[in-house]
Amino acid sequence: MTGDLRITLVRSLSGRTEHVRRVVRGLGLTRLHRSVTRKNTPEIRGMVEKAKFLLRVEIVGESE
Repeated sequence: MTGDLRITLVRSLSGRTEHVRRVVRGLGLTRLHRSVTRKNTPEIRGMVEKAKFLLRVEIVGESE
């Protein structure tokens, strides 16, 4: 697991549970179609897994 993850919020938080809202906020996402870059760590991967139906995730900065 190297490189970074570009995480984009592509679906609305309307009608989502408080738990999912907190996970998305914890990733640093506040509005639709905004992206953040996070380190590719198990903790971040776990958060992405909890809200994967709302997110688009791309691997960037792959280092050798």
